[in-house]
Amino acid sequence: MSIPAHTRSEEDHLKAVHALVQEGAAAGTKDLADRLGTRSSSVTVMLKKLAAKGLLKHEPYYGVKLTAKGKAAALKLVRKHRLWETFLVDRLGFGWDEVHEVAEQLEHVRSEKLTEKLAEYLGDPAYDPHGDPIPDRAGNMPLRDVKALSDCNAAARVRIVAVEDGSDALLQLLAQKGIGIGKVFTLVGRQDFDQSVELSSADGAMLSLSARVASHLLVQPAAARKPKQA
Repeated sequence: MSIPAHTRSEEDHLKAVHALVQEGAAAGTKDLADRLGTRSSSVTVMLKKLAAKGLLKHEPYYGVKLTAKGKAAALKLVRKHRLWETFLVDRLGFGWDEVHEVAEQLEHVRSEKLTEKLAEYLGDPAYDPHGDPIPDRAGNMPLRDVKALSDCNAAARVRIVAVEDGSDALLQLLAQKGIGIGKVFTLVGRQDFDQSVELSSADGAMLSLSARVASHLLVQPAAARKPKQA
């Protein structure tokens, strides 16, 4: 099925609505304007245009919701964006903090054949370099049970699986501290004063993270380390 011919601005608004809804926020005009870095009046005009195309509808007091048609279009954009981020990191050697803006440009390439060839070339990845799920061709997202590092109990041994809402500055900080997707850490302590967490890496190195940073790291339990043989 061919991709409907939407303008880049229309696509940006659809993806922004989808992102806000996924985050549990009301996709109101001001929320969208803040996310897109534009004026509320411009957003209002665009929302009316998208509603006329049957891509979204406005629910009083609840903000904007995507229709099934609008959600499908938004998920195609999310799929392309995350596939391009994966390509840039895994194949071209970009840092995980360098790819968002480039992928923002590449996601608007309209060729569906290119998207599927890219997915095939990458081995149909389920997650991008930040741990975000990549929708499949039908728009289905892989599901997994995760929790924020800040919600873990002391002595928990966990594997980092995603960075939630990771800005470039946060990703750079994590890279400096040696924290990346797939890395395993043990939570060895938590400070009562500010809820910062103390971690031990697999090689025994110690590091400290603020509660704010820890809240952005999504983790899963890691298998217990096997004792060394005598």
